[in-house]
Amino acid sequence: GGDHGPEPFFAVVTAWIASLVLPAITLGTYFTALITRLVRSGMLDELSAGYVRATRAKGLPETLVRYKHVLRNTLVPVVTVLGLQLGTLIGGAVITEAVFAWPGLGTEIIRAINARDWPILQGSLIVIGTGFVLLNIVVDALYAYLDPRVMAE
Repeated sequence: GGDHGPEPFFAVVTAWIASLVLPAITLGTYFTALITRLVRSGMLDELSAGYVRATRAKGLPETLVRYKHVLRNTLVPVVTVLGLQLGTLIGGAVITEAVFAWPGLGTEIIRAINARDWPILQGSLIVIGTGFVLLNIVVDALYAYLDPRVMAE
């Protein structure tokens, strides 16, 4: 074979990115709306707290008050909800793969169910369960980072 230049590579990458757009929108729309609502309501609650008035009285810049203090305290419940929603995201990914005909673990699970291929189904569910547990460990570590009081308990 010869070198055909960068054009085929860019064509493949462009086609791959184009095929990602609709599945990403499908999976991300609900979670984006959920997180946006949570962050907005949390920020509004935190902005009326006493410590915010104290940090402003000290003369801290408004961007520092909002992003270092208020947003950090707002992210604690958001991270908790994200951890709980990971299962929904994984289930949605299985359905999204089937709808958009993407070959993946979700498509393989559906094929295994239809073929009554129990070993493949069990293996796939073990992989998904392990991923879910690992992601929840990351969420717990992030929670401890955002709220150091968690480590004291």
